[in-house]
Amino acid sequence: MALALVVGAGAGAGSVVFRWCITTFTRLLSGHADYAASPGTGNPHVPWLGPYFVLLAPVIGGLLYGPLVNRFAKEARGHGVPEVMLAVAQRGGRISPKVAVVKTLASALCIGSGGSVGREGPIVQIGSALGSTLGLLTKVTEGRMKLLVACGAAGGIAATFNAPLAGVFFAMELILGAFSAEAFGATVLASVTASVIGRAAFGDVAFLTLPAFHVGHIAQYGLFALLGIIAAVVGVGFARVLYLIEDACDWLWRGPEWLRPAVGGLALGLVLFALPEMYGVGYPVLEKATEGGYAVGFLLLLLVGKVLATSLTIGIGGSGGVFAPSLFVGATLGAAYGAGVHHLMPATAGSVGAYSLVGMGAVFAGASRAPITAVVILFELTGEYSIILPLMLAIALATAVSHLLTRDTIYTLKLRRRGIDLEGPAPGARIGAQPVGSVMDPLPSPLPASTELADAADVLSLSGYGALPVVDASGRYVGVVTAQVIAEALAEQPDAVPATVGQLAEPPARITTDQPLAQALHALLSAAGTGVPVLDPAHDRPVGWLSPQSALRAVHAAA
Repeated sequence: MALALVVGAGAGAGSVVFRWCITTFTRLLSGHADYAASPGTGNPHVPWLGPYFVLLAPVIGGLLYGPLVNRFAKEARGHGVPEVMLAVAQRGGRISPKVAVVKTLASALCIGSGGSVGREGPIVQIGSALGSTLGLLTKVTEGRMKLLVACGAAGGIAATFNAPLAGVFFAMELILGAFSAEAFGATVLASVTASVIGRAAFGDVAFLTLPAFHVGHIAQYGLFALLGIIAAVVGVGFARVLYLIEDACDWLWRGPEWLRPAVGGLALGLVLFALPEMYGVGYPVLEKATEGGYAVGFLLLLLVGKVLATSLTIGIGGSGGVFAPSLFVGATLGAAYGAGVHHLMPATAGSVGAYSLVGMGAVFAGASRAPITAVVILFELTGEYSIILPLMLAIALATAVSHLLTRDTIYTLKLRRRGIDLEGPAPGARIGAQPVGSVMDPLPSPLPASTELADAADVLSLSGYGALPVVDASGRYVGVVTAQVIAEALAEQPDAVPATVGQLAEPPARITTDQPLAQALHALLSAAGTGVPVLDPAHDRPVGWLSPQSALRAVHAAA
């Protein structure tokens, strides 16, 4: 808990420094605190250039952060969150301390010079690097190291966006990928500490200022549901375009990597000149879209422009997050959709701004598949509770449709393109790639579902297993019963005890003979008892038994 407090304080201070750097570099390179608030104007530092300065700003920024990233911390390139996820999943939570410094400067320079990216990815990586560094200094266990990394991510999100709850759920849903009482307590402590520091520096106000919305007609729920489905397609499409343009930049570039952001900045400058609203993060434009300040055609142009500008910024080697761009894309999509349905059904459609807000959460959920984070963060960023029901509906549908469309999120796709599967073995690991069928033990004799509990207890006590498969009268597999479950049942009141093991059997996570061992280990570790049955993928019947001992024997086979 003490370490979580320290990490939270460090992440809070880091977010203050990071936002100050962004504002400073934006003022230096554009002459404005946020150029997106006054697009198309000139830079007062070089008034003779007029609006044409945006052609040079990304080039100057690239000349500064390109060599910095290439020389000191290549992992600071890109949007940051995938690198933190990888560190937690396969590197024991170890992140180089220099990442915090390099990421702060590189992302601030990138955003300040016009990079159309967000600041959530950088602050997550900065906070996580601080947590990992503290863990290394105090020599904590690997489990605690990962938890400190998550605390840093939670604190960074909480302080930067004044969203303490969202920071907690972002850390557990995306970084740790699991929920536990210890993780929740530690991340809450770090998040609250960072939020106190952030509020002292930035004030205790909602991050976005939006008008009040409400649902005035029950038919609107159907419209919000349809928006959620469309948003899922757009979110998945955003991820695909992002990496398609990155591939194109990789294919085109043949020079030194340190020069790539500067040369690529010429292309980004052309996009900014054509659509100056894309300069930087773009929250003023997002707010105006939710308020109905743009025509439908221009909203769709902003949507396409943001996808292109963000993808190009990342593709040329820029440093920044994709969370804010996904909110921007969702806001413009929702506003355009809302304006359209309002034109078709003016009596029932309701406020355009409500669709914009729901679109923000749904596109982020479709791209990241983090529905809890999407709901909470939209509520905290806007302070708007009245739209929570349609928001939850659209986000749930967007997440489900995203699952149907692709196996990857906007974060995991970056890693999979590099040949990294977060659920698979780390490169060079001695076990993990083997199929389960090659390491499993013979299947123990199953218990008939009609076996009485006392008899089942005798069998389990003599079997050497902490769990046994259960089959019904026709020999069909129905699940597994553990010694713990039977002991707990026998300790209850006699009239409350089930009569047979069939009433207690539950199927564990599905493991098949052709599944990689690394994936099966996750199910094995979370299962009760001392092992789990292995199923024939063609018939879903148990053919073997996987235990920790059989998994470890794979080390001998690999040696």
